[in-house]
Amino acid sequence: MAKIGTDISHAVALLKAGKLVAVPTDTVYGLAGHAQKTGTLKEIFTVKKRPQDKPLIAQVDHIEKANGFVKNIPNGARILAEKYWPGALTLIFEASNNVSPIMVSGGTTMGLRVPDHKMTLELLNQLDFPLAVTSANLSGHESPTTAQEVNEQIGDSIEYILDGGTSEIGLESTIVGFENKTPVIFRKGAISEEEILATLNLNLSKKEN
Repeated sequence: MAKIGTDISHAVALLKAGKLVAVPTDTVYGLAGHAQKTGTLKEIFTVKKRPQDKPLIAQVDHIEKANGFVKNIPNGARILAEKYWPGALTLIFEASNNVSPIMVSGGTTMGLRVPDHKMTLELLNQLDFPLAVTSANLSGHESPTTAQEVNEQIGDSIEYILDGGTSEIGLESTIVGFENKTPVIFRKGAISEEEILATLNLNLSKKEN
């Protein structure tokens, strides 16, 4: 089983070396790895038994770290980021050529989030690269909200679980993208459609997947 602990420096060292680490967030625990290392990205899919056509989300500690990885940031996305980051919102952007095809599953867009968890924000602040993150469960199983739940599902496949206590929300982030400057909800989550509507003062199209 994986070692469970609170040593952020150890987690940073493992991530820089291309290893996988489970990290706490405000929503659920995430399985994280270096977003620019091909071998690491492939391992995330293997450990999670994740379908190859499902892209990964990148996590950073502030929106400026998206520069170089996304082609542009729509004004609506900036408005949402200002209100909900750090928080349970994932925004979809056009990916730049610097983003691995594995990260986006061969597509052209990538998800980006700033999680609202003090420990993981400190971890991200010590990294000069984004983390590729997906929920730290086996595909098709319930997403974990504690370090022990992570260990029960994928502890045999990773070295370290950063223990940040119980995830407060326990529900995945809401995913919002923009098509021709029009916002689209790609996944319902912790932030409701009504909250998004109120923030943007626009009607949203729904696109569940």
